[in-house]
Amino acid sequence: MQSFSDDIYTEPSPVDVHTLANLGPLTRMAGIWEGQRGLDVKPKADGPRKQAFVERCELQPIDPVTNGPQLLYGLRYFTHITKPGLVKTYHEQVGFWLWEPATRTVMHTLTIPRGMTAMAAGQVDADADSFELVATQGLDDWGICSSPFLLHAFKTTEFRIKVSFNADGTWGYEEDTVLAIHGQAEPFHHTDRNLLSKVAEPTPNPLAR
Repeated sequence: MQSFSDDIYTEPSPVDVHTLANLGPLTRMAGIWEGQRGLDVKPKADGPRKQAFVERCELQPIDPVTNGPQLLYGLRYFTHITKPGLVKTYHEQVGFWLWEPATRTVMHTLTIPRGMTAMAAGQVDADADSFELVATQGLDDWGICSSPFLLHAFKTTEFRIKVSFNADGTWGYEEDTVLAIHGQAEPFHHTDRNLLSKVAEPTPNPLAR
C-alpha cells in the first residue's frame, strides 16, 4: 500500500512546463503513428476469429497536471482502426498515457464506445525499452468499469498491455483482454497487437509554446 503525506493541497513549485522533456518512458510515444500489420483475435459464437487491421494513433502532449503535491506529465491519445481497404470504423479508443516521475508510475486510461473504461498502471524505469501495465476488474484503483450488458455477456476481468520500443524508432504493443463470456466455462483471451511507425511529430503542449 502506497503511503501519502497529510498535506494533500500544496502543489510542487517550480514545475517544468515542457511536457515533451518530462515524459520518461513515454517520450518515444509522442507523435502521430500508423500501423499496417495489426492482428486482432476476438471471440465469436463458433470460436476465436483472427482479423487484420490498420491503425492511426495520435499522441499529443498535455500541460503538466497537479493533484495537490502529485505531478503528472502525459499524452492525450486518439486511436482509430479500420479493416484493410475499408472506411468503416472497426475500433476507436480515447484516453491518456500519464507519467508520474516521483513514483516511476505509468498510467494508461482507455475508453471505448462499447460501454467500457479501464485504467492500467505499472512501475517503469524512465529509460525502459519495454514495460507492461495491468488493470483488474473489481479494484478501486487500476480497475475496469463496464456497462451492465458487457458485465453479463463479455465481462472484462483483466487487461494487460505490453509496450516495446525498437532501435529504428518504431514501437509496438501487445494487449490481452481477459473476458468471462456468458455460457463459457473458461476465460477468453482477446488479444491485439501492432507495430507503429511515426508519420508526424507531436505538437508541443500549450504552456510550452
